[in-house]
Amino acid sequence: MPYIEGRVAFITGAGSGIGRAIALKLAVEGTTVVCSDIDIGGAQDTVTLIKETGGLALAEALDTSDETAVKEALEQVAQQHGRLDILINNAGVGGKDWETTNAINLSGVYYGLIHACPIMARQGGGAVVNTSSIAGVGAVSWAAEYHENTDLLGSLSAYTASKHGIIGLTKQFAVAFAKAGVRVNAICPGYIKTPIITELRSEKQQSFLESLHPMGRLGEPQEVAEVAAFLVSKAASFVTGAAVPVDGGYTAK
Repeated sequence: MPYIEGRVAFITGAGSGIGRAIALKLAVEGTTVVCSDIDIGGAQDTVTLIKETGGLALAEALDTSDETAVKEALEQVAQQHGRLDILINNAGVGGKDWETTNAINLSGVYYGLIHACPIMARQGGGAVVNTSSIAGVGAVSWAAEYHENTDLLGSLSAYTASKHGIIGLTKQFAVAFAKAGVRVNAICPGYIKTPIITELRSEKQQSFLESLHPMGRLGEPQEVAEVAAFLVSKAASFVTGAAVPVDGGYTAK
């Protein structure tokens, strides 16, 4: 994809799953990728995979709930590489309490946006993709069966609220930085074959999750990465403020 060759990208949550797939996709297309994750071992493994394909990458430990750390990491990338072209706000958690979930899923995305977009604007442009979810455009419908389980309802509510908030941030920053040449979009994956889903599902649970998608299967991380790569490329030069489903038809029902 010549539209992203030679650019510099910063990816949060790049140590596994969707973040790793996006890092690999951007790297193979010629982008220099900074792979950040709170799990530095996972980030380093991603870098190793990238280098095995001849790509350029480095790993960095980062807690996205720490605004100072996010700001310093982004500024350092811009200083060391001379620019920051792409930000993938991908780090996220599920199954946690309200405070933890929103600190990482929502505040972490906000910190990335508020500190990266001005850098991109000063250099003449850039592109951001925020990872939301199908839970960012609707409720987790199967939760109705567990309405008396307040712990589960609490964690699901926190996750849904945070992912809705990401779409709101996406639209706000897209409008604010449109004339500065900074495009901001979101992706909304369905249930994807990530380590979290793999660890939690039994054969029965897998069949249930597959049944939620009209295509009758779970998504692959690489399928999400392809959409993210398109959104940060010049091929999407007139796309900003969008929340793009990558969900096998889940939200079309």
